[in-house]
Amino acid sequence: MSEEFEALKEFITSSSTDMVELESLLTAKKALAPESGGDGELEKLEVLEDYLKKNGINRLERYDAKDSRVSSGIRPNLVATIPGNRDDYCIWLCAHLDVVPTGAMKLWDSDPWTVVQKDGKIYGRGVEDNQQGLVSAVFAALAFVKQHIIPEHTIKLLFMADEECGSAYGMQYLVREHLDIFGKNDRILIPDGGDANGETIEIAEKNIFWLRFRTIGKQAHGSRPDQGNNATLAASDLALRIHSLEKHFDRRDPLFDPPYSTFQPTMREANVSSVNIIPGEDVMYADCRINPCYSLDEVRKEVSRIVKEVEERYSVKIEVSEVQAESSTPTPQNAPVVKDLAEALKAVHGIDARCVGIGGGTVGAYLRNAGYDCVVWSSLDETAHQPNEYAIISNIIKDAETIAYMAARP
Repeated sequence: MSEEFEALKEFITSSSTDMVELESLLTAKKALAPESGGDGELEKLEVLEDYLKKNGINRLERYDAKDSRVSSGIRPNLVATIPGNRDDYCIWLCAHLDVVPTGAMKLWDSDPWTVVQKDGKIYGRGVEDNQQGLVSAVFAALAFVKQHIIPEHTIKLLFMADEECGSAYGMQYLVREHLDIFGKNDRILIPDGGDANGETIEIAEKNIFWLRFRTIGKQAHGSRPDQGNNATLAASDLALRIHSLEKHFDRRDPLFDPPYSTFQPTMREANVSSVNIIPGEDVMYADCRINPCYSLDEVRKEVSRIVKEVEERYSVKIEVSEVQAESSTPTPQNAPVVKDLAEALKAVHGIDARCVGIGGGTVGAYLRNAGYDCVVWSSLDETAHQPNEYAIISNIIKDAETIAYMAARP
């Protein structure tokens, strides 16, 4: 490795105390969406913005989305730029500012909004999701700034709003209103998912299809089912038929775990209030995660067929609504961002990376659908959204080194 990279690496390795300090500053600001009873991300963003300026990162641009539900009226998105020697492409690190609520406080061993350091870990809400990736990105950039080394490729740090509640004011807003900030050749990394070793590079997501089924029958006394049309009975048959679509859409993709499409009946709303009432209405939901080889239109067609069959068999009416419908185009395994990240992991840490897909959703889907290759990657234990969420300090350092290598390579 070059002397310059060794200097970058030495700075990053020696910055663990400062990394914990930044994590502590950010955790103290409760960046909760209004859907979660919060006032958005602005206070947290301002703390971060001030930290960047004080440490020599001054090229800052805001892309705020309007949101009347929060006191400031905006949901902030910030891009920090560290200019490089070459203009062939930029290296993007995209992290989100918002966090999820704490859940039951009795499940926490410490105050979720105050970072606690113990045994090489830091605990607190948001320290992993997504502050770990955010802090790794910041200190990879600071390594260049503090060591007075110009990165070979321009570094772009993107700090987004609203990831936890759908990204309407974050990445979706940026893709819709400011897509030109990205370049087609840019290497876009989203440090918001991964594995304990940092060896998996997520390049694909299953299509997400959430459905609500309202079955309308006729209520009757429990002793006279002949006088009614049992909505719950019809809905139960419907649930089994929806689940059976796993056998219809049966192509497997080894990128994913599980490798097949899943069709799972999940939530059910309360119907009648007594055992001796034949329900006249039933509302249930299904969570479907579909391999990208199938389109949502193909699934819609089969769901419509099943619904019609159940309606005819039980003499009921079924109203279908889509709670969520997201399709995602995969990033090719030979895309430059995949190859460059894999090379960095091998060179810096001796890691042989492998490509994977996930069943969940990330902001990467919006970029991919807009024609921009990106990857989701990080070294973490995946404690996001859990009580006693933690980040391993050595992982923050490790990932910052990987990012710095990518920006320093010719």
